[in-house]
Amino acid sequence: MSATTTPVFAATGQNLSIGGIIHSEWIKLRSIRSTWWIYAAIVAITVGVGAQMSSSTSFAWFDGEVAQTGQQYAGVNVINLSTDINVLIVGVLGVLVIAGEYSSGMIRSTLTAVPRRVPALLAKALVFAVVTFLIGAMAVAVTIPISIPLLAGNGIDIRLDDPHYWRAMIGSVGYLVMVGLMAFAIGAFLRNIASGIATALGLVFVVPLGLGLVAGGAASQVWLHNLVALLPFNLGRALTSHPGYAEFIAPGSPLNRAEGLWVLEPWQGALGLVVWVVVLFSVAIVTLKRRDA
Repeated sequence: MSATTTPVFAATGQNLSIGGIIHSEWIKLRSIRSTWWIYAAIVAITVGVGAQMSSSTSFAWFDGEVAQTGQQYAGVNVINLSTDINVLIVGVLGVLVIAGEYSSGMIRSTLTAVPRRVPALLAKALVFAVVTFLIGAMAVAVTIPISIPLLAGNGIDIRLDDPHYWRAMIGSVGYLVMVGLMAFAIGAFLRNIASGIATALGLVFVVPLGLGLVAGGAASQVWLHNLVALLPFNLGRALTSHPGYAEFIAPGSPLNRAEGLWVLEPWQGALGLVVWVVVLFSVAIVTLKRRDA
């Protein structure tokens, strides 16, 4: 019996281009079955929560006519409620994508192929971000035509010529991507799945909610409210907001805010999230350069 040998191609830093690095990272991402189960869960939650909230949201409790801006906010809210759940899921996935390679030892092969290290990290992050954006956008695109007729059945008319509506929809997908990248960076410098997930979820969800409860009990501490506004969770809320919030919460009544309280615009929420991503990636890059795999 004769043995057949198969030549193996070993990529190196000399013959692997940026495109080749991205392609190899795409192959690794798509070959992990659990990745697609997680993305499928994001789609299912977006569609399921959006449909359920659309069928149960109405202004039947209000004896009067709700302004169009309030109705538009309702259309945004029923879809964006799922984002609060999905950011937790994508945060876990972001850590798994990079920290999983350290746990399995695959990172050594990756860094052997790309000795400069940083391009490998950025290519992996780019692939993850693009796929997450596409999955998130698909989930929202599927949910919108389901949501609108359900809301119409409850007397809420959503106008699709509202630019704030579409900005909020795109913002919800962008928020998902930003949280995923933050979690990815955390996993890159902690290099441990358990501690990475705990840290990522703590930063994105636990710390903002905890400080929010403290701030809520100290209404006079405006500085604490403003500090909480700069955390990822509330920056995401700003990014996905719609100007009809006040009309949705209290139709026909002005919304009173404490003097000096920051109310972030969507672009400020986006900028704040970008700053978080840049800071965390800077730490991850420094750690990658200084520590052995």
